[in-house]
Amino acid sequence: MEALLPIIIQVVTGVIGGQAVGAAMSQAAMGQLPKILSGAIGGVGGGAILGSLLGGGAGVDPAMASGMGDMLSNVVGGAGGGAILTAIVGMVMKSMNKG
Repeated sequence: MEALLPIIIQVVTGVIGGQAVGAAMSQAAMGQLPKILSGAIGGVGGGAILGSLLGGGAGVDPAMASGMGDMLSNVVGGAGGGAILTAIVGMVMKSMNKG
């Protein structure tokens, strides 16, 4: 369970970040499923990238996930990654609808 906790945190915060960006970009005409999926995938990716940049390798080693700093990097990386990927998906979907 300790190995899954960082991934669960990244998925949940990624979905939250994706929902926030999806609400802000209401003109992109995104449904809930693309926002949830892109937020979750971006959350895991963002959490892993931020964790590796900070030297933790978020989600890889359960012993590393025990500190408060690692949890904060999972939350920030997850929310940021989810928001960024959802914004990218929203822009792509918006440009496809114009065409």
